[in-house]
Amino acid sequence: MPIRKFFLPFFLCILIIGLAGLPAAEDQSCSYCGMYKSKFGHSWVTIEHEDNTVVSVCSIHCAAIDMALHTDKNIRKITVGDYDAKKPIDAELAYWVIGGDIMGVMTARAKWAFETKDGVDNFIKKHGGRPATFREVIKAAFEDMYQDTLMIRKKRNLINLRENQSQ
Repeated sequence: MPIRKFFLPFFLCILIIGLAGLPAAEDQSCSYCGMYKSKFGHSWVTIEHEDNTVVSVCSIHCAAIDMALHTDKNIRKITVGDYDAKKPIDAELAYWVIGGDIMGVMTARAKWAFETKDGVDNFIKKHGGRPATFREVIKAAFEDMYQDTLMIRKKRNLINLRENQSQ
């Protein structure tokens, strides 16, 4: 009997300590704005640099921020979430849509990637916008940066104001 009383707590302690050492299944968040991949798989961008650093961000908007901040780093590959399938695809090979009636992630003028041309055609039929290349999308992201930053700041100020009023 005394061995059982000793063994059970000892075993539980070992189990708890062992489980504490395992990494938690955390949701990946954007390096710049903190938004989560689980919510933004349809726009998630991963930038792999030639120096083997990898940056994961929620959108083309945040990818443009990273590109502007790291002009000294050569890019090996960029993947982006397919709007429909929410799976990573090569950004250079993707079919793109700029605009439409669905607001983009971190931007007023949406920039969506699709693995197939049919995906683009279906989106444009339902929501508008225009087909684009990856270069056009990156250029548009930089052109939109000022207005998008103002929009984001305004939204965050409103959220903070509401939170302060509810306290």
